[in-house]
Amino acid sequence: MQIGREINRGKTKTIYETDLKDKLVIEFRDDATAFNALKHQRLARKGMVNNYFNAFIMEKLAAKGILNHFESRLNDTQSLVKRLDMIKLECVVRNIAAGSLCKRLGIELGYNFETPLFEFFYKDDALGDPLVTVEHALAFGWANAQELATMRELTFAVNTVLKSLFADAGILLVDYKLEFGRFHGELFLGDEFTPDGCRIWDAKTRQIFDKDRFRQDLGDVIENYEIAAKRLGITYPAAAQTT
Repeated sequence: MQIGREINRGKTKTIYETDLKDKLVIEFRDDATAFNALKHQRLARKGMVNNYFNAFIMEKLAAKGILNHFESRLNDTQSLVKRLDMIKLECVVRNIAAGSLCKRLGIELGYNFETPLFEFFYKDDALGDPLVTVEHALAFGWANAQELATMRELTFAVNTVLKSLFADAGILLVDYKLEFGRFHGELFLGDEFTPDGCRIWDAKTRQIFDKDRFRQDLGDVIENYEIAAKRLGITYPAAAQTT
């Protein structure tokens, strides 16, 4: 397989074409960003840790029948994935109140939902990824009714799998965001699942293991990503460095 031209450079990942039909390469970089990239820093080992973390989670989800774009990890920072036609919506599930929800609605941080809360957000950095409804998505043609229903169903299916997986590791899955895309007419989970896109806390102490450590200047960002990874059984060469 040959890696071709760069086709997208996001805040923390770069996407490359390949000479394989319907396949792309995702490179996880050491960049850390917050507040729509107003805060930016490079953190050693971040790309490597996220690449291994994402591969582990995607493989666990695939084993439970949840279709996703992950094919294989190529090296410490790159993975081979299916080329999806991505839908410009983020699907968010909240098991515990945190982040923007607390600010929007005045909900107490740490409030436990009896039933997980689901929200759609429109993926647009310039607009700040606003909260949207099903009616918005249908009116503007971002997805059809069946796709929206399937995205919701799959997001909750992921919650069932991962809440249990994290609980077994002594970790609370507070919330997370997922993105989906079309692959030959079928919906697949795309993008990534790493501590960059979820909130995970120690089940007893509520120590933060996710990107909130970077947002809140708590320090030891990657060290805490690695604590969560180790608890989950994710292994990688500790001495490796991203490029």
